[in-house]
Amino acid sequence: MPFDVTETDRLLSTTRAVRRRLDLERPVPAGVILDCIDVAEQAPTGGNQSSRRWLVVRDPETKAALAELYRSAGGNWISEAYAGVAGTGHHNEGALRSADHLARHLQDVPAIVLATIYGEHDGSGRPGLFDSVIQAAWSFCLALRSRGLGSAWTTLHMNEADRVAELLGIPDGVTQIVLLPVAWTVGDDFSPAPRRPARDITWFDHWGRTLERPGDGAPVHADGAGVTVEVDVDAPAADIWPYVADIELPARFSDEFRGAEWTSDERGVGATFLGRNRNERMGDWEVTCHVVDHEVDRVFAWNSADPEMPAAQWRLELIPLAGATRLRFSMVLGPGPSGLTAAIAAMPDKESKIVANRQKGQAANMRRCVEGIKALVEGADHDQQGDPA
Repeated sequence: MPFDVTETDRLLSTTRAVRRRLDLERPVPAGVILDCIDVAEQAPTGGNQSSRRWLVVRDPETKAALAELYRSAGGNWISEAYAGVAGTGHHNEGALRSADHLARHLQDVPAIVLATIYGEHDGSGRPGLFDSVIQAAWSFCLALRSRGLGSAWTTLHMNEADRVAELLGIPDGVTQIVLLPVAWTVGDDFSPAPRRPARDITWFDHWGRTLERPGDGAPVHADGAGVTVEVDVDAPAADIWPYVADIELPARFSDEFRGAEWTSDERGVGATFLGRNRNERMGDWEVTCHVVDHEVDRVFAWNSADPEMPAAQWRLELIPLAGATRLRFSMVLGPGPSGLTAAIAAMPDKESKIVANRQKGQAANMRRCVEGIKALVEGADHDQQGDPA
């Protein structure tokens, strides 16, 4: 019998990391935790071996000692980091506030569950032990959520793994995987988190190739075929933005783009610039580009030819990370006419190959562009610090 997909999706999309909304006063019956572990144990395991072990900590003194180790392992640093950004509007302020709350109140949570497994990782870089535990631990979190309880996935304690093992009597040869505080939740109004849509982070047939409207056959122009390349830059967004907003800069790295010049006085949404291009198959051409999204230190996007029915859509984004910034460069072909659609009209039986070749060429140029910006930004940063260029 099919599942109620609506309820299944609600469970999967609203199982949040719960910290500040854990009920620290209401006891959690051991039977409820055991029921959730029974559900979790139905998860797949390597070799079908029953090697997972669950440790439930409820004794107040043991919880207090474990909480001290948690703070020593990094919880105190989290609290200090939160104190430094509190009230500033920093993009990590909310997450640090929540993590700080857990670090200060871990000993007050009704139960702390550790998921462990017999065995030790071989250091090879392969998933090894972890692929027999992580899915079970997440199933445990889902089972909690379905019963009105919550938890937060944390591995911070692993910085003090030996002392945690000594405190809890965990023997040698057993690996700790994750620590899960368990409590009833305060309220049930959890909602899906803001995430990129699947089409933005899913590649088709080759790394970085996107489809806005994927069909069931080989990709064609009408599918909204595109390319995305990304690179992490060791600098804040404000240091990268001048390079992102420089419409001439990509010409330094591309073997097709020959430069551009502004054709309007404004620089925000609605501004226009003229781009010059050369391609051995398509010849030389110029195209007017229309800025369709512009937010300093965050996004610069333009449509070529017709802003409403563009020949191509281009977007540069700066995404904050912990201590760095992700530079994301994406392009979507069409939906309007272009030299590409003319080639397809001339050889309709080769449309998928023509589209794939265009994606390949654009990906190479876009990759050179983001790598070039990364080198310029990080090189400039080193110069300012007195390091060799």
